[in-house]
Amino acid sequence: MTETEIVNATRKWVENVVVGYNLCPFAKKELVRDRVRFVVSDAADEDSLLQALHSELQRLDEEPEVETTVLIHPGVLQDFEAYNEFLDAADGLLAYLDMEGVYQIASFHPDYQFAGTDPESAENYTNRSPYPMLHLLREASLEAAIESHPDVDGIPGRNIKLTEELGVETMREALLNCIKSSKTLGE
Repeated sequence: MTETEIVNATRKWVENVVVGYNLCPFAKKELVRDRVRFVVSDAADEDSLLQALHSELQRLDEEPEVETTVLIHPGVLQDFEAYNEFLDAADGLLAYLDMEGVYQIASFHPDYQFAGTDPESAENYTNRSPYPMLHLLREASLEAAIESHPDVDGIPGRNIKLTEELGVETMREALLNCIKSSKTLGE
């Protein structure tokens, strides 16, 4: 797939799944304002991905008009266990750069699996994405959004209930449709 198709699939996933099912009640605002940066890394190994992550964190520091960055890395960490282990290195980079409390990294992966769940559990689709990616969030903005939400603690439970009601097949199809439609959008 081309870089354009990868971005289109990811954007479609955010629009149709994350916003469409209201999995994150904070996502729509910044998407509509066009303040979400979608970037595809050509990293082929973890060190290169850490360098790309470092660059994107610096960019967020330098460009306040970008609210959040979705760093898509289709060439590395296709295996969910390896991806999950890499998150420690990503958090370590935040600490090394003294950016803890400034930025937060949310994780999304095609094979995402919450601890203690069955791999085919529908609730895993709340964090399943077309490609492995790291979502870089401004912590101050996240805190402000959380404070303004009437029931932030209820979001995970609502999402689990919703995905279970929709079922694995519906969630899988929604994810696959994002990838399929990106191929026609990129032409």
